[in-house]
Amino acid sequence: MNRIFTLLTILLLAPALCAAQTDTTEATAPTATSDAPEVLWEVAGAAYNAGDYAKAIDSYTRILNQDLHSADLYYNLAGAYFKQDNLGKAILYYNRALRLKPNDEDIRHNLEYAEQSTKDSINKIPEFFLKSLIRNIRGALSCTAWTVISLIMLIVALTFGLCFTLANRLSLRKMGFYLMALSALLFIGSTLFAWSERNMLINRNEAIIMNSAVSIKSSPDKSATELFVLHEGTKVSIGKSIEGWVEVRIADGRKGWIEQERVERI
Repeated sequence: MNRIFTLLTILLLAPALCAAQTDTTEATAPTATSDAPEVLWEVAGAAYNAGDYAKAIDSYTRILNQDLHSADLYYNLAGAYFKQDNLGKAILYYNRALRLKPNDEDIRHNLEYAEQSTKDSINKIPEFFLKSLIRNIRGALSCTAWTVISLIMLIVALTFGLCFTLANRLSLRKMGFYLMALSALLFIGSTLFAWSERNMLINRNEAIIMNSAVSIKSSPDKSATELFVLHEGTKVSIGKSIEGWVEVRIADGRKGWIEQERVERI
């Protein structure tokens, strides 16, 4: 009789024990996958909405440390830094986001708003309109988009080349020739734009001042003459580097030397 009672007790308690084991497994699962990008993304978003910007920055940074990059990640990280009044980091990551999504109006608007908070007012050197036009067209699309367009134009040019070669009617041959020439020009242009955007991403020849105020020196030496002062968030172009110093140029044409640790490349 006791054996039967014990057996019935075990059968009745078995589902509860299995459920408890399942609950324990499910409860510990998030801890095991706490470094998963999707989990960190959710944690960062919730922290940002709750006003805990330090936690949001930590979660977004942990995603970056996994060598995962996207315009949305840079954009959200920039917003969290801006909420913390870290202007240098905010402008840095807005610029990085804009490089990946050059035609995104939200990124551009927020970057311009953040740049209005910088202390340096720099008058840009007037630029030849054709150069500005070409740069704006090039910046309208990403490197990947220009690469896709160049491949399409190459296929179109080859297609019209076949039409020019194989057509019997003179009118078709003329049309094939002109359209082939036009497609070839578009192929060359889009390829140059893709190459230029790729070089910009690889060379990273632009940087952001990260300190509240830094002196720009006449030579790569702390005892050199101070030429002018730049403040946090100002964008500079990077030139040559010498033993921990880099040559920088600002939009009005002035240039000088700054310690490399004072800037961060975009």
